[in-house]
Amino acid sequence: MKVVFMGTPDFAVPALEALAGSGHEVTLVVTQPDRPKGRSGKLVSSPVKVCAEQYGIPVFQPERVKRPEAVEVIEAEKPDVIVVAAYGQILSKKILDIPKYGCINIHGSLLPAYRGAAPIQWAVVNGEEKSGITIMQMNEGMDTGDILLQEEVVLEEKETAGSLYDKLSAMGGPLLLKALEMAGKGELHPVPQKEEDATYAAILKKESGRIDWNASAVSIERLIRGMDPWPGAYTSLGGKNFKIYAADAREAEGGENNALPGTVVKTGKNRIDVACGDGILSLEEIQMEGKKRMKVHDFLLGSKMSGGEVFA
Repeated sequence: MKVVFMGTPDFAVPALEALAGSGHEVTLVVTQPDRPKGRSGKLVSSPVKVCAEQYGIPVFQPERVKRPEAVEVIEAEKPDVIVVAAYGQILSKKILDIPKYGCINIHGSLLPAYRGAAPIQWAVVNGEEKSGITIMQMNEGMDTGDILLQEEVVLEEKETAGSLYDKLSAMGGPLLLKALEMAGKGELHPVPQKEEDATYAAILKKESGRIDWNASAVSIERLIRGMDPWPGAYTSLGGKNFKIYAADAREAEGGENNALPGTVVKTGKNRIDVACGDGILSLEEIQMEGKKRMKVHDFLLGSKMSGGEVFA
């Protein structure tokens, strides 16, 4: 098939690599424009653009893909199918109607669960036992199109958003190729999504990682894993930001039940125990503002923390 590929972050790269190494012809890659990064403001290409250039595939970077001149560029390719993976812009009906086989999306959840921008992170935060990849026939809605294929993965006990992201990214390419093969043979049987089962995964903001110590230790521990690597789960201590990267939840014991949420009830060689609305969170890996990320053991070697401190 002639394919136009639309994607931007590293999540989409394995799918593009799978297409480029297959019998399909990727005639154009559409990705977001180069963006300034860091203090220098130097323009940086998207991971998908870098990958496309390595394979010698032409790249198109419209500021707004819905504009008529952008639609004309895509239309001129006369693709059999448009493959979309975390592109970052909504497609117009004009684009959706261009290819013979329509537009196919690689989505990082088991739709209709977790429609939206951050399905991987919220699956971890909410303590889901499984996630997966959905190959979906796109329509004008937000992740509301018919399901073509799905593949599940079971979340590990200490799964982070980062580790799940990598797993799902690697799964996307093979499942996409299977879907395209079945489409070419007329073997795909689209299944409408059940609207009553739909959930929404809101876009992440920096504030999404703020810890509410009135919540349970179990839910805070999941938040920490779900916000890793970005935006990171954080609190404050002495007016300074305090990021938490790894922790364990346990039940409160004895007098710990009377401690106010956010209070350090105990420190050990390798942990800082903090009271929560329900249970105790044992911090294991942290980062103080202006310092590097470190194990709690190393932090305590240079800290006077011994108990009674309060995280806000």
